[in-house]
Amino acid sequence: MDTFALVVTIGVALFFTYTNGFHDSANAIATSVSTRALTPRAALAMAAVMNLAGAFLGSGVAQTVSKGLIETPHGQNGMAILFAGLAGAIVWNLITWYFGLPSSSSHALFGGLVGAALAGGTAVIWTGVVEKVVLPMFISPIVGMVLGYLVMVGILWFFRRSNPHRAKRGFRIAQTVSAAGMALGHGLQDAQKTMGVVVMALTIADVQEGKGIPLWVKFACAGMLSLGTYAGGWRIMRTLGRRIIELDPPQGFAGETTAASVMYTASFIFDAPISTTHVITSAIMGVGATKRVSAVRWGVAKNIVMGWFITMPAAALVAGLCYGIILLFFG
Repeated sequence: MDTFALVVTIGVALFFTYTNGFHDSANAIATSVSTRALTPRAALAMAAVMNLAGAFLGSGVAQTVSKGLIETPHGQNGMAILFAGLAGAIVWNLITWYFGLPSSSSHALFGGLVGAALAGGTAVIWTGVVEKVVLPMFISPIVGMVLGYLVMVGILWFFRRSNPHRAKRGFRIAQTVSAAGMALGHGLQDAQKTMGVVVMALTIADVQEGKGIPLWVKFACAGMLSLGTYAGGWRIMRTLGRRIIELDPPQGFAGETTAASVMYTASFIFDAPISTTHVITSAIMGVGATKRVSAVRWGVAKNIVMGWFITMPAAALVAGLCYGIILLFFG
C-alpha cells in the first residue's frame, strides 16, 4: 500500500476534524455566550479542553463508523474512497459554515462515505446506515425538543416563587457546568467519528492490528477537534444563540443539559453517532416553546431543518464527484 496515500488520507481526516471543531464549536457554547454566562473566548477555551477530554471517554461510536456503515474497502481504490468521502464532508462543512447554517458535520461525513462507497463500487451496509444514522437523525431531534420542553417546564415550576434576578444569576453560574457537559459530549461523539475513519484507513493499509484505536489516533483526532473548536464558529454561534430565540440563563441551562443528556445516552447505550447540531438546535426550540410558541422564530428553524435533510445527499454527491476526479487524474 502506498504510504503517501495513507498519510494524505489521514491528513485529510484530521483536517475534517478541524473543520468539525470550528463548525460545531457553536453547539457547545452559543447558549452560554448569548446569555452572557461566559465570554466568547472563555467559552471557546473551555469547550476546547472538554472536547479533548470527551474524546477519551469511549470507543463505541468509532467502532460504528469504522465497521457499521460501509464494508471496509481495499487497496488503492479503498483509500481513494475514504479520501473522496472526507473531501465531500469538508466541502459541505465549509459551505454551511460560510452561510452560517448549523448543519451536521456528522451527517456530512456519513453522506460523504456512503456517496464515495457507491461511486467506488464498495458495498454500503444499509441496515447500519438506517439503524445508526437515519433513525437517530429523526429520533434525536424529537427527543431533544420534547425533553427540552419538559426540562424547562420543570425549572419554571420549581423556581416559580424565586426572585427572578437571583435565579438568573444562579443559572448563569450553572450554565458553566452545563456548557462543559455539552462540550464533553461533543468530544465524545465527534472526535470518535474521525477516529473510526482513521482506523479504517490503517486497516486498508494493513497497518492496523486488532480492533482497538491506537493512542496516537485518539490524541491526534482529539487535538485537532480542540484546535478547531478554539478557532471558533462565530457565524453559526449567532444563528443558534440569537436567531432562533433570545435565550435567558435558565433557558440556556435547560437546552444544554437536555442536549448533553441525549448525547451521553446515544454514545454509551446505543453506540449511535448522532448529530450534536440536531440535538442542541431542537432542544433550544423545545425550551423556547415554553415561553410561547411564537417566541421561536420558526422560519429560521425551518431553514435549519431543511439543511438537515439535504446534508447527507449533498455531501454524498460531492464525494462521488471527488471520487470521479481522483479516477480521472490518478486512474
